[in-house]
Amino acid sequence: MINRPAAGYHDGMVASDRTRLPPSADALGEALHLLRLSGAFYCRTELGAPSGLTMPPFGNALSFHAVITGNCQITVDGHEPVQLAAGDIALVPHGRGHRITTQLGVSTPSIFDLPHDYVSQRYAVLHHGVNGGDRVELLCGVVEFEHPAATNLIDTLPPVVHVRDETTSSGIRVMLTALGDEAQHLRPGGETIITRLSDIVVIQAIRSWLETDPLARTGWLGALRDHHVGRALAAIHRDPGSGWTVASLATTAMMSRSAFAARFTDLVGEPALRYVTRWRMAIAADRLNDPNNSIAQVATGLGYQSEAAFSRAFKRTVGHPPSRARRHAPTPAN
Repeated sequence: MINRPAAGYHDGMVASDRTRLPPSADALGEALHLLRLSGAFYCRTELGAPSGLTMPPFGNALSFHAVITGNCQITVDGHEPVQLAAGDIALVPHGRGHRITTQLGVSTPSIFDLPHDYVSQRYAVLHHGVNGGDRVELLCGVVEFEHPAATNLIDTLPPVVHVRDETTSSGIRVMLTALGDEAQHLRPGGETIITRLSDIVVIQAIRSWLETDPLARTGWLGALRDHHVGRALAAIHRDPGSGWTVASLATTAMMSRSAFAARFTDLVGEPALRYVTRWRMAIAADRLNDPNNSIAQVATGLGYQSEAAFSRAFKRTVGHPPSRARRHAPTPAN
């Protein structure tokens, strides 16, 4: 069925001319599919006992630590230390600074004040406090997410996501073993393998948290799991430029208009059409980072019938005009 402009739909929108995709039965799975990672830095770390280090804040990024051998603690300021053992994975979202120690109370210099052996611009090996005794070996990394869905999902995570070895799947264990082998004996192409496996381990760890933690059943994540509202959210994410109305979203969710409106607001925390607009503007901000996309192209791609209508909606939602975001986008290479 070809989408047509919905009667009564305002804000300068027109429906896209793309074929409507079928409603999703797994909206949460689709959100995970959108977690595209961009690795900023990876490091094989060996800490002798007793020693420790500090990972500084990294903006809007996520740090991960996979323990290959030994035991350690990870501490985010204002929160209790989390004990890690071999096979455990810890994620620190929200760009928070944190400390990794072999025992509490030791000195924790910044990781960037410690000498590294740089294998490449994005991969290094660090030995700290290693004097022949007990040691902890970790594979650490900092990754960023490239899709607006990631912000919604990452914002729901606790200060530390701790995935214990006994709760991980055999697939994660296999990848951790491969990571440890590649990190210990870096061969040609090893950095590529480490970065790819690390990305999968991070997503697997998030999936494990989603499957086991009660917090993953509330808010936006709970809405994605909901049989009705999840269908509407998946439809919005798949086709943000469609001429969505409360009525059309209710039909997608297989609910009456009034029941859907109330349930959506209750689960997501904001009315459906406000969410649609906010999602579109997140997509727009992402697309404006590509210097090959003009403001007019972004507006058209999101279903706006004029650049002016899109600019008004963008400024109202984001707080500044799209031209400002455009100026901050990187300049294309000649």
